[in-house]
Amino acid sequence: MPPLTTVLLYLLAGTSMGLLATRTGIPAAPLAGALIGAAMVSMSGRLEVAQWPAGTKTCLEIAIGTVIGTGLTKASLDQLQQLWKPAVLITLTLVLTGIVVGLWSSRLLGVDPLVTLLGAAPGGISGMSLVGADYGVGAAVAALHAVRLITVLLVIPVVVKLLTPLGLGDS
Repeated sequence: MPPLTTVLLYLLAGTSMGLLATRTGIPAAPLAGALIGAAMVSMSGRLEVAQWPAGTKTCLEIAIGTVIGTGLTKASLDQLQQLWKPAVLITLTLVLTGIVVGLWSSRLLGVDPLVTLLGAAPGGISGMSLVGADYGVGAAVAALHAVRLITVLLVIPVVVKLLTPLGLGDS
């Protein structure tokens, strides 16, 4: 099968599941749905691994950075003036925890430390998968982050709904 056809089939699978997932109301459903759709096609073994055109990764990194960047507004900066202490505490805690869990998982489970360190890192699936791809372990890192992301997207909204009646979010 021509490489472009393979890429288009992956895009069709990702787009279809991404759009279907939007009906669930789960946060970041399009991302999770697209990931599941493309992964199902990939794991089926019926198609070769997609050979993305040169520059695709760079374009995606720029697009992801732009989407994230547009979410950071003057209001975000104003909030950060009050939230910088929790931001620093949360960031340091997550990074240190990610390092400890990554190294511990590697040693305990006999998995490549590069995979477990990047898989336990607190970054998002897209960013960490792209970093992993630079080191040749993108698929494994994406798999770990996919499990984490889907779990978080399913569990945290339920936890927030359960805790809200108990006064969570009341300031």
